[in-house]
Amino acid sequence: MKSRFEPFWWSLFGAGGAISALFLPVLLFFFGLAIPLGWVAPPSYEALSGLVEPVISRLLLFALISLSLFHWAHRFRFTLHEGLQLQHWHRLIAFLCYGSAVVLTLLAAYFLGSY
Repeated sequence: MKSRFEPFWWSLFGAGGAISALFLPVLLFFFGLAIPLGWVAPPSYEALSGLVEPVISRLLLFALISLSLFHWAHRFRFTLHEGLQLQHWHRLIAFLCYGSAVVLTLLAAYFLGSY
C-alpha cells in the first residue's frame, strides 16, 4: 500500500541527490585530499568561521546537510525494503530512516543556528 507521503519523500530524495552530487565531491576533494596532502594550504579557523558567519552560508549548509540526510534515508529504506526483502517491517524501517534524518536535520539546524 502506498503512503500519501510517498511523493514528499521522493522529492526530498531527488533534491538531496542533486545537491549532494553537485557539492559533496568538491568538499570531499578539498577537505579529504587537497588539504591533508598539502596541495592547498589549510585555512585558519578564522577564515572558515568567516565563511560560515553570513546567514546565507548557514542556509546553504543546512540545505546540503538536510537534503543529503533525506537522500540517504530514502535510499537506505529501499535498500532494506527491496534489497534485503524486509517488506514486513516497512513501517518500522520507514520510521527509523526518516526519523533519524529528521533528528539529524534538527541537530544541524540547532548547531548552525546557534553559531
